[in-house]
Amino acid sequence: MSRIGKKPIEVPQGVEVSFVDNVFTAKGPLGTETGKVRPEINVAIEGNQVVLTKAVDTREAGALYGLSRTLVANAVTGVKDGFTKKLEIVGVGYRAAMQGNTLNLALGYSHPVNLDAPEGVKVVVEANTKITVKGSNKQTVGDVAALIRSKRKPEVYKGKGVKYEGEYIRRKAGKAGKK
Repeated sequence: MSRIGKKPIEVPQGVEVSFVDNVFTAKGPLGTETGKVRPEINVAIEGNQVVLTKAVDTREAGALYGLSRTLVANAVTGVKDGFTKKLEIVGVGYRAAMQGNTLNLALGYSHPVNLDAPEGVKVVVEANTKITVKGSNKQTVGDVAALIRSKRKPEVYKGKGVKYEGEYIRRKAGKAGKK
């Protein structure tokens, strides 16, 4: 049995949760998150806790048990506190700027790279080389951060490119000179 699935989800003050027809909804100060829960999983709202149980005892239900609990917990956390991913740009002449809702990146290409932030995600640029992606949906925040990073992944010789904050870039030795 899933250890993660067994844990009840605490609903913080200011967050409303509801469950109707296998659709989970969480409303909070940062917005509304909805998600489907598979029919193999039962959801019960007991006071200020959400408890998930398996409806049937099958291998598939066991696999979905912890996943469903995590998705519901992420929705509750997202509408209360939100999620954040931080990126750093390393390289001479590499920089970022916001123009309205569009992120403009200068990453060493012959053209600027422009990315529009999707609905529900806020992109903030600090000091031209630090990008913060914020939102209430954990998956969308991670997808946007991965998309920004994919425009120029860090290379292994000098470490130039877009990387996550605190990410370790394993360096390679350059070409050895003649002796």
